[in-house]
Amino acid sequence: MELKNLTDKLKNASKELILHTAEQKNAALSAVANAINAHREEIIAANKKDLDASRAKGMSDALLERMMIDSKRVDGIIESMKIVISQNDPIGEVVAGWNAPKGMNIKQVRVPLGVVAIIYESRPNVTVDAFCLAYKSGNAILLRGSSNAQNSNVALVKAIKEGLKNAGENGVPDAIELCLPQANHADVDEILSARGKIDCVLPRGGANLIQHVVKNAKIPVIETGAGVCHLFVDESADLKKAAKIAENAKIQRPGACNAIECILLHEKIAENFLPMLEKQLAGRVELRCDEKSYEIFNKLKISSENLADRKIVKASESDFGFEFLDFICAVKIVRDVNEAIEYINAHSTKHSECICTELRANARAFQQKVDSACVYVNVSTRFTDGGEFGFGAEVGISTQKLHARGPMGIKALTTTKFLIDGDGQVR
Repeated sequence: MELKNLTDKLKNASKELILHTAEQKNAALSAVANAINAHREEIIAANKKDLDASRAKGMSDALLERMMIDSKRVDGIIESMKIVISQNDPIGEVVAGWNAPKGMNIKQVRVPLGVVAIIYESRPNVTVDAFCLAYKSGNAILLRGSSNAQNSNVALVKAIKEGLKNAGENGVPDAIELCLPQANHADVDEILSARGKIDCVLPRGGANLIQHVVKNAKIPVIETGAGVCHLFVDESADLKKAAKIAENAKIQRPGACNAIECILLHEKIAENFLPMLEKQLAGRVELRCDEKSYEIFNKLKISSENLADRKIVKASESDFGFEFLDFICAVKIVRDVNEAIEYINAHSTKHSECICTELRANARAFQQKVDSACVYVNVSTRFTDGGEFGFGAEVGISTQKLHARGPMGIKALTTTKFLIDGDGQVR
């Protein structure tokens, strides 16, 4: 990979893009949306090649669903772009301003990061989301997708570049480049070592990818997290509501990072809730149960049934704190809300957690003490999403505490600088 050629183009593009007005950037993004729409069938056909190849290699249905692009999802991509276009341009926004004692005027203003790289797995919609947010916030972007979505990514980037060319003087085609993956991942390590060429990198994918980037990067990293998300059903919970939340948070898209991977139950409601949970899931999810919850199921079984046939099995220790990304969920019984909080903080990836409770004190304690980016009360964790938060799109879900946390919209791809005006003052 000729990384230097790509990053040189991106650096030059970022210098051009920072001078563009909000109107110019919006015009360019509108042209890109039109180009994606015009190449809809080509994009879907390319995606089908990726899906067929991944299916032949044994990829799970949950991950195939996550990677799929159909006409409805193209509509969703375009709609997300329209929302980003409608949002205020953050560049030049005055974050703070004041007059210093010596008479200088000081302003803190938003500026782009510069050249951003994103290394991501499977989901080709990230190609457009990341580009759109980067472009609107004045950044050039290097995309490194996975080999199993390569045809999709190539088709999308082709449409994006065509749209930017169609935008004429409003477009900066070299503000996006696609790095094709190498079999030995040498390209990833080259990106991670590109000091002075790339201003920051975002990994978006499974735990192995994220850990590799964090451990090996020599450039700044914004860590977007694997999602070991939890649902805690408290003793005061509305159990019908909790069962529906559990179903949605696990089943609606099990391959997403905001799907729950573990359900914690207060010991006082476990016997009542577990049969309701099994009925709600209707055999669609394998429940990997700790000893207490498995014993409750064992007592409740119909004599002619086998628990394994009902997808109820004993959990191993490794099932807790694991991201299944599939129709599998761990189940554990705890004494109270305090044990649930302690367990979550020890086993989560600091992504998204939920408590189902009707006790305000427990809800507030849970939100205050759980150390994750998004903490819900009586709401499915599936709402941790840039679109659902009103951002239109997201570049990832940050699980770290510095610079950005949670769904990352436009402002997460900016930094600030200080502008100081004076009249000859010296110190």
